[in-house]
This record gives sequence, C-alpha cells and structure tokens, in this order.
Amino acid sequence: MATTNDIKNGTVLKLEGNLWNVLEFQHVKPGKGGAFVRTKLRNILSGKVVDKTFNAGLKIETATVDRRDYQYLYKDGEDFVFMDTTDYDQITVPGKTVGNAANFMLESQMATIAMHEGSPLYVELPASVTLEITYTEPGLQGDRSTGGTKPATVETGHEIQVPLFLGTGTKVKVDTRTGEYLGRVNE
Repeated sequence: MATTNDIKNGTVLKLEGNLWNVLEFQHVKPGKGGAFVRTKLRNILSGKVVDKTFNAGLKIETATVDRRDYQYLYKDGEDFVFMDTTDYDQITVPGKTVGNAANFMLESQMATIAMHEGSPLYVELPASVTLEITYTEPGLQGDRSTGGTKPATVETGHEIQVPLFLGTGTKVKVDTRTGEYLGRVNE
C-alpha cells in the first residue's frame, strides 16, 4: 500500500478493481482546509480518461507493472507476436491491446510492452518512426511545402496526411501518438 504522496506520472493504481495509469498529478494545498491531490487517470484496458481527486495522505493500492522492451516479429491473424530480446521468449499480444500502435509497427521494430501479472496491458512505441510512402498521388509543378496536404499510404498500410510535394518512395518521420507527418528523412 502507498499513499497519495507517492503518486507520480506513470504510476499504475488499482482502483475499484481496474488498473489506472496516472497521466498528470498535482498536489494542492489550499489556504483553508486540507491538502489534496488532483489527478488525471487513464483506464489501461478501455483507454477512458477521468479526473479524480484524492485527500492527501490517503492510502491507495498501486499495481506492479513490468515494462520491458520487445521486438515485433509478425502478425498472426488478429494477434501480434513479440520477442523478448534478452531471453528470446515469444509472447502473443491481442490486437485490441496493441490498438493504434499497429498502424506504425514494422517487423523487427522495438516496442515497450507493459505487463501485469503475466498479461500484456498496452504497447508503447518510440515517439516517432520512419516509414516509407507506398502510394500517394503524384505532385504537380508548383506544389510547395507551405501549401495544403494530401493523403498518403505508408508501408504499414496506414493513411496519413503529407505535404503536396512528397511522392511515392519518400521516407517520412511520423508521430506514433497522433499519426501526424513530422518531416522528410534524408538517407
């Protein structure tokens, strides 16, 4: 058992039988009354975000979550197979658990998987990944970077918005959290 004074970003709490990830926290000491902790929590399984306030010093239950680096191997139906690079154990993660990360995963790419009591909770990718554009409409003369955007399909099959001047075969950097185009990659 821990107290609300031990809450930090990334802490996983066990509340009402569910696991909640602390996104933000703030200790508040008003001039009148007792101190309290204001938090923003995300339900690990459903992804729902809620605001919750705790009295300072309140005992809360934390969950032990093991975050380890795994290498993505391949997709098996709806599931994804990862390998632990330290002991070469393979685990299968359901597609629902992988979520939007599937749009940016390439084979042999590294990902962090959070495990709780042997079951995977969520998959975290690096903040940005480099992907190649496999299809986009050809750019026209006069298309500049300050103009609009057009849809482009990257090698994972996901569609993103890119500037008009980019063509098929161009490598781009993509933000894995928002799916936004970050820039061209020159090799």
